[in-house]
Amino acid sequence: MEINGSVYNSGNISQRNVDSEGQISVLSSNLFLDHVGEVTLTLNSDGLSWKSLYSLDNDGSTCLGIKFLPRMATKMATKLKFSDIYAVEIIDSDVIQESDLTLAAECFVGNESHDSGVCLFVFVSFYIMIIYFSDSSYLLLQMNHFMVHTFQKSKSQPCLWSLAVYKFGNKDLQTCQMWVNKINDSLSKEVGRPKNLLVFVHPMSGKGNGRRIWETVAPIFSRAKINTKVIVTQRAGHAFDVMTSATNEELNLYDGVLAVGGDGFFNEILNGFLSSRHKAPFPPIPSDFLDALGNNSNALVNDPNGADSESHNNIESDPLLSSSAHNESGFSHLRTNDGSHIEDQQIENPLPNQRLRFGIIPAGSTDAIVICTTGARDPITSALHIILGKKLCLDVAQVVRWKTTSTSKIEPRVRYAASFAGYGFYGDVITESEKYRWMGPKRYDYAGTKVFLKHRSYEAEVGYLEVESEKDSSILDGSRMFSRVRSLKRKKSERIICRANCDVCNTKPVYSSTRSPPAISSPEARWLKSKGRFLSVGAAIMSNRNERAPDGLVADAHLSDGFLHLLLIKDCPHALYLWHLTQLARKGGNPLNFDFVEHHKTPAFTFTSIGKESIWNLDGELFQAHKLSAQVFRGLICLFASGPEV
Repeated sequence: MEINGSVYNSGNISQRNVDSEGQISVLSSNLFLDHVGEVTLTLNSDGLSWKSLYSLDNDGSTCLGIKFLPRMATKMATKLKFSDIYAVEIIDSDVIQESDLTLAAECFVGNESHDSGVCLFVFVSFYIMIIYFSDSSYLLLQMNHFMVHTFQKSKSQPCLWSLAVYKFGNKDLQTCQMWVNKINDSLSKEVGRPKNLLVFVHPMSGKGNGRRIWETVAPIFSRAKINTKVIVTQRAGHAFDVMTSATNEELNLYDGVLAVGGDGFFNEILNGFLSSRHKAPFPPIPSDFLDALGNNSNALVNDPNGADSESHNNIESDPLLSSSAHNESGFSHLRTNDGSHIEDQQIENPLPNQRLRFGIIPAGSTDAIVICTTGARDPITSALHIILGKKLCLDVAQVVRWKTTSTSKIEPRVRYAASFAGYGFYGDVITESEKYRWMGPKRYDYAGTKVFLKHRSYEAEVGYLEVESEKDSSILDGSRMFSRVRSLKRKKSERIICRANCDVCNTKPVYSSTRSPPAISSPEARWLKSKGRFLSVGAAIMSNRNERAPDGLVADAHLSDGFLHLLLIKDCPHALYLWHLTQLARKGGNPLNFDFVEHHKTPAFTFTSIGKESIWNLDGELFQAHKLSAQVFRGLICLFASGPEV
């Protein structure tokens, strides 16, 4: 029934109608939907819905012993939210295919006045028409039509999204154009969708398919009317240099920055962005760590104007692997040796930037960040997250290298990591794999086997802040339970896994990103130490799920809770270490439940190598550091992602 609206003869269009569910519709008309037949399409405030004009009984309808059921109609959705539609377009008039079974339903169903003779006549005539068109399944009709582009989730893997399209037709071109305009008007009101993107393509990422992967997803961005400026990197460190030299005014022209590559390539772009823009203190460090640096009282604060400007290159030419002196000017005393502030000085920090988001189109060897933030290692899925304007905040670790070697001068150098920082086994694997880049992703398996067989351990000292860690609890509304824990060995049933709309990550922090977390500045916080020989030392910022470790290094690590997961693997027999690695590679394994494994949840830690060699792995990038400190900043950047679904 029409309410306060007008009805147009062309296409049976009505405006301001009440649909079958009692909602006021903005627009409603009869159209043909491909594979379904004629439907009544309705546009409401939240999306589109349609209803077939030919309803069938639950048990199906028969005529002359033949049962008629629309083959596709029973499988297709009947509603689409605007938040799930990424584009709509009108296409040239041509011949489209319309299901004959729907037309058959019009003849045979819902009209009891048809006697058997009429039924037989229509059926025979219909059958002859099918033969005439040389297609036993479809009739050919001349139509104008428009396409609504959306996505569908895999039934077995809900995190995996694939493209879907609904084709609506009408003989009147103006009717189709009006629907396109109305839907586009509604899509333009969706908040957070990007219009302009800066895209970096690493042509050699993974198996060297970076360019090809971008060419696969580029038409989706074009269809969604998103402007993209594409830079195909020509050398190592190219993206870093572009991001470092770009002014804030230039970056403000874009809604986001995309990396078509792997975790290491994203790390390069992230460091280029943060190196000259993140203004925050260096991590807190204990007093004896300061004494070893030759400073008797205070740590240093990062000078944003003298930020890290080094290029990201491979191992052959990486300046991080040399001991050349760096600019040390612009530092001032800020912290005491227990991590508290000397003065209540506000550090200017414009981050996180809620408007400028980062996105990753996976084209790397492991793509752990993409898997942890979208749930799938799939370029189409990532592209849809970006186009639909999904938003997810991500913790970032600030890592400060104080010394390159035991004899080098104090040379503080800042780098950032979004997923993982590792030493020992992790650093050795990335170093060894650089010799076999020609092997592609398989080089990690080969390098990992070689490093495992060597079974090297390293003597080091690790310090970390003991904090009042949150117990896993169903109470996440601000009232929390605390307990002092040294080592976290939780049962599977006690884990709270990070998922889309995660309660842990969405809980508002009680501190600003411009200041230290309360765990660091609390007078009750104290430094604990672990010294000895380690096969590996790792700090996981997220779970780091990947194809080789389906549950990740730490299954219940969260994307934005403000904590690092410090993993200390002590020297142990070869067989036990193999058992540990086997548990990592097995879904549902317990790689942390070993006596030689220490797991500490902390916002900050320090590391001092007692040996000569010290190579770290930061998101797959090499970083030589004999002495370093690190802290995590909660939700420092935002990604085009929504988190993995169950």
